[in-house]
Amino acid sequence: MVLSAGDSVVDMTAQTMIVPAYAAPSAKAPLERTTIERRAVGASDVLIDVKYAGICHSDIHQARDGWGEGIFPMVPGHEIAGVVAAVGADVTKFKVGDRVGVGCMVDSCRECENCRAGLEQYCAKGNIQTYNALDKNGEPTYGGYSKHIVVDEAFTLRIPDGLALDVAAPLLCAGITTYSPLAHWNAGPGKKVAVVGLGGLGHMAVKIAHAMGAEVTVLSQSLRKKDDGLRLGADHYYATSDDATFEQLAGSLDLIVSTVSAPLPLDKYLGLLKTDGAFVNVGAPEEPVSLNLFSLILGRRSLAGSGIGGIQETQEMLDFCAEHGLGAEIEVIRAEQINEAYERVLASDVRYRFVIDADTI
Repeated sequence: MVLSAGDSVVDMTAQTMIVPAYAAPSAKAPLERTTIERRAVGASDVLIDVKYAGICHSDIHQARDGWGEGIFPMVPGHEIAGVVAAVGADVTKFKVGDRVGVGCMVDSCRECENCRAGLEQYCAKGNIQTYNALDKNGEPTYGGYSKHIVVDEAFTLRIPDGLALDVAAPLLCAGITTYSPLAHWNAGPGKKVAVVGLGGLGHMAVKIAHAMGAEVTVLSQSLRKKDDGLRLGADHYYATSDDATFEQLAGSLDLIVSTVSAPLPLDKYLGLLKTDGAFVNVGAPEEPVSLNLFSLILGRRSLAGSGIGGIQETQEMLDFCAEHGLGAEIEVIRAEQINEAYERVLASDVRYRFVIDADTI
């Protein structure tokens, strides 16, 4: 069987398929339109016609070798929303026409303690990332800046009907990256939760924490986005450039979720926590940070990190967002605007997530 969509040629009997995509040919090079090879649809695979792909800051980090040496050419994109175009013979979870998503990982060992517990994101052998990784056959993975993607049904998510595909795409990273720590550290009624940074991740953290019933504070460098923060669900909004913020909020917060990718003066932020409070990093600075351990010891405070969620938790997050009407705040762009969008992300000139219209790839 041969399928055709735009410039894609999908022969279901072939070993590979040729798919249009946008790729960085080398580190720090502008992304350009090209074609890539996708594997043929296997027995447990789902072929997805990508409709939208979010631009995450981590796409920029990796395309520019900010987190170490990457695999090039690189097709970024791990916030993928689309429609099932074909399924393998053994697929039971999905059928052609279903609305689906793919996040930051496309496989794991499925055998270790973490995988068996539904924590595939912490696979002991390392999960297989959606792009900039090698699959089990040693072939490079390519992400969602492409017209089609082939993913095992076990790592494919169902997007509820209550979520439009364009606003759902960023939930596959920004949504689950913030939902997971908020759920794990029990954000909810009676809890005072702060979100550091009101960007692509931060705006979703505010929406989700508010929907969970927590009292939400935004900690941002300035008050420039205060009106937005309050509209999205924050109860309070403070500028971290003002030293009075750290005096006023000292010892008052149960949980702080930091979504920024810049190094922070951790000692100051840890001082905002109550006894047994936790500061959780979901943003990953390229530079190391320093810490005086007394900031932890004197308050029995915790400094933690959190990645994405497992497949079950990611589906839980999508269902939660649909139930509460939570989608990302987005600006939809054409594929030829990707490089411009990267520069605008670095300049904090987006509110709050760029989403690529994959029909323009």
